[in-house]
Amino acid sequence: MAKKYNWAILGCGRIARKFSSDLKLLPNANLYAAASSDINRANTFVNELGFEKAYGSYDEMVKDPKVDVVYIATPHSHHRSHAILCLEGGKAVLCEKAFAITLEEAKEMVGAARRNDTFLMEAFWTQFHPVFQKALELVNSGELGKLKTVRSDFAFNGPYDPDKRLYNLALGGGSLLDIGIYPVSAALSALGKPDRIKALANFSPTGSEQSISMIFKYESGGMAALASSFEAYSSTQTEYWCEKGYVRLNRRRGSTPTTLSVFKEGDEKETVLDYNCNEGYGYQYEAAHVMECLDSGKKESDKFPLSSSLDLMETLDRIRYEAGIYYPGHDKRVFD
Repeated sequence: MAKKYNWAILGCGRIARKFSSDLKLLPNANLYAAASSDINRANTFVNELGFEKAYGSYDEMVKDPKVDVVYIATPHSHHRSHAILCLEGGKAVLCEKAFAITLEEAKEMVGAARRNDTFLMEAFWTQFHPVFQKALELVNSGELGKLKTVRSDFAFNGPYDPDKRLYNLALGGGSLLDIGIYPVSAALSALGKPDRIKALANFSPTGSEQSISMIFKYESGGMAALASSFEAYSSTQTEYWCEKGYVRLNRRRGSTPTTLSVFKEGDEKETVLDYNCNEGYGYQYEAAHVMECLDSGKKESDKFPLSSSLDLMETLDRIRYEAGIYYPGHDKRVFD
């Protein structure tokens, strides 16, 4: 019989609610505890989602010996400190994306995991979604010839509010770390780190980036055209253009993939492949993988290892430097 793991949630916001809802789909996941800096908020979260315990202190939650794994859902700017707190407390950690604000912070997190011999993984849930996995499998099979271009976007109209996290530079605000990370990851997953990057951005009155367009160029001949924005809506599509056809991820609820559209040279029309992944928001797949890793005694994922998170953070750093995005307290000229 599989071990049942006591999950704790650090940070009781919107994405934590979605993740916790999907945890209920997994028989070996127990909704054990939730922690917030505000005990009233933690109590509300616990009562809504059905957890057993509420904490008004992150330190207190980490000291609970019954906690097996912690899902960190605080703003990007707090991921480093909260992940290290949990890792030094001996807890397995699933940390929401973006993994950190900068590559430097991400390296500190990885160092803490290895120093404490504790499991750490970035919660990049689309990487574990069956539809995304099938898309990469099809592209990598060679059936459609060599991959030449990745085109991906994620945009919605988020009315400007200087008090909101999305526009707060101190919290890592801007579309790049919040939603632009999805197109960037889609490109890296198929083509790897780019040799050249070009990026242009529009900025809000707070100095946060509202829209960004990115071009990746590879010495292999591959390219990627990527974009994200808080200023307008997009179809939120990811397409892989190959020599003999293309694959497109069709989505619902913003970033959640549902079906694949596949076109092959010589076909009269696209073929739509439905993998019946309509249950939940899609976060259950990453949570299930974490518990599989813990069952096997692994300290990091073999499907999305820490090196993948470091490559992603390095690429995001290069993009923000190219586009002139600067977070307070971080050196924007890291690649000089």
